[in-house]
Amino acid sequence: MSTLTVEPPLGAVSGVRGSVQVRERVIEKVVREASATTIGIPRGDVDVEVSEWGGGLAVRVATKLPIPDLDDTEAIRAAPTVIERLRGMQSVLAGEFGRLTGRDVRRVSFTVTGAMVPERKRVR
Repeated sequence: MSTLTVEPPLGAVSGVRGSVQVRERVIEKVVREASATTIGIPRGDVDVEVSEWGGGLAVRVATKLPIPDLDDTEAIRAAPTVIERLRGMQSVLAGEFGRLTGRDVRRVSFTVTGAMVPERKRVR
């Protein structure tokens, strides 16, 4: 179980201290939802593992990676490489996880389990 220390908000009665206990499954659910939103896939397609590491959190994300339709050569040319995309997502997710959990995120590791082409929605 992870424990977060709560500081009283500015302007609050001083001397009131406390702690909040947050179960690991809650942190994992928050991390899974943030990952799915950032990557652009359904949350059921993301597996996450959160653990204590180096005084903060280490997060492992295993997911399929959305790619452009292979028939769309312009989109393929314009898209960054897989490594560039993942490095960018690591940085964005580390900041987002830290903001959402209130913890220092020391590591975000990705495992790409496959690729998926997002379905195009028809415009009526």
